[in-house]
Amino acid sequence: MSAGTFTPKPGAAPLPRMVAAQAGLETRMLLRNGEQLLLTIVIPTLLLVLFSALDIVSLPTGSAGGSGGRVGFLAPGILALAVLSTAFTGQAIATGFERRYGVLKRLGASPLPRWGLMTAKTCAVLVTEVLQVVLLVCVALALGWSPHGDPLAVLALLVAGTAALSGFGLLMAGTLKAEATLAGANLVFLLLLVGGGVIVPLSTFPEGVRQVLEVLPVSALSGGLRDVLQHGAALPWRQLGLLAGWAVIGLAAAARFFKWE
Repeated sequence: MSAGTFTPKPGAAPLPRMVAAQAGLETRMLLRNGEQLLLTIVIPTLLLVLFSALDIVSLPTGSAGGSGGRVGFLAPGILALAVLSTAFTGQAIATGFERRYGVLKRLGASPLPRWGLMTAKTCAVLVTEVLQVVLLVCVALALGWSPHGDPLAVLALLVAGTAALSGFGLLMAGTLKAEATLAGANLVFLLLLVGGGVIVPLSTFPEGVRQVLEVLPVSALSGGLRDVLQHGAALPWRQLGLLAGWAVIGLAAAARFFKWE
């Protein structure tokens, strides 16, 4: 046996390997959390079926012509809601309690930097969103949905929306107490369910309020998805630019102010 075969070689693993390992762990933890799966998968699906079948909310003129028309308006908004529930609400709550129980404190002692942890958590969110999108698209197609537009434009909007909402979810989880994060994240979810253009059209709000709501991340995401999937528009650069701007702000703030404990 040659000399040095079992010589220790201390040091951190390459950064991409650390991020990939943490992303795999985050994904497994996310999929094992039954309460979080209820929020991120079951609730958007039930809302899609309920609001497509029942005339609960008045839709814009030309959007409610039969079940296909209703689901054509609602499906893009529900996809945006799924991203909100996973990237923002679910991630903020889970990370907030990880911070409270000392999980993040132990990770803080590892070579994994804060931005590496955020990257890993965002990758885990993307895996969950793939499952959400597949389920919601199948349900919407069964309800008579006929989507249009470029799938690459949809993908760009979903990724940008995930980055933006994930940044703000991590910012909330890394700066507030777990109980405050739980209450705040659920409150934001409920408010944006009504005021984010997801189910209730933004055209129903007064002009001044509507202009403010239109620049919110979930409103930009739902509006962009609706432009592509319902109206067959090309890549909506305005909404994509808004989402990219929010992503830079949210992720930069989270990286700057996130506390391990």
